[in-house]
Amino acid sequence: MDPESASLTRPRSLSQWMRARFKVVLDPIAGFLNRLGLAPNTVTLFGLAGNTVASVLLALGDTSLGGGIVLIMGPIDALDGAMARLRGEPSAFGGFVDSVTDRYSELLILGGVLTHFALEQNALGAILTFAAAAGSVMVSYTKARAEALKFECDIGLLTRVERYLVLSPALILNVPLIGVGIIALFANITALQRILFVRAQARRMRHE
Repeated sequence: MDPESASLTRPRSLSQWMRARFKVVLDPIAGFLNRLGLAPNTVTLFGLAGNTVASVLLALGDTSLGGGIVLIMGPIDALDGAMARLRGEPSAFGGFVDSVTDRYSELLILGGVLTHFALEQNALGAILTFAAAAGSVMVSYTKARAEALKFECDIGLLTRVERYLVLSPALILNVPLIGVGIIALFANITALQRILFVRAQARRMRHE
């Protein structure tokens, strides 16, 4: 295989890298859930329900317990896809449901943190959490919009997995301000990276 071909098959994002490396762990669990008769979308919705509970706990100020639930719910995102693959029935609609529930989960979690800061009258925390939510949405939107226009856009410093790895420990350690501050900065930088990346592709296409 030549270097160019190898670069095309190498996982390009942290989420892809983790799924490739942890496939040996995920597949047996996904197979077990399939044998129980659970559908991938059921597992997806279970993850959403868990994150909803976490968001309520976060809003009430129990950041450590809420963060623990967020940490537990995180791997669910990988399990539903693995289940569908093992069934041999990955579908466009299943992927769509997975993506939508991921967005809802993330916004629910950040909404819980924002409510907590608002109740504590912590203006800086509320502003940073809003900026983190906006950046997270824009990271996802730029990718979705770019791919709809047939551009590649799977790049950036802080994709969903990185945001999860930043926020969960910050919540568990009861330092949510640090977590949302990092996300507020680097998620918006990631969105800008993607905008510039797509712009470069568009310019290259015009000159070909």
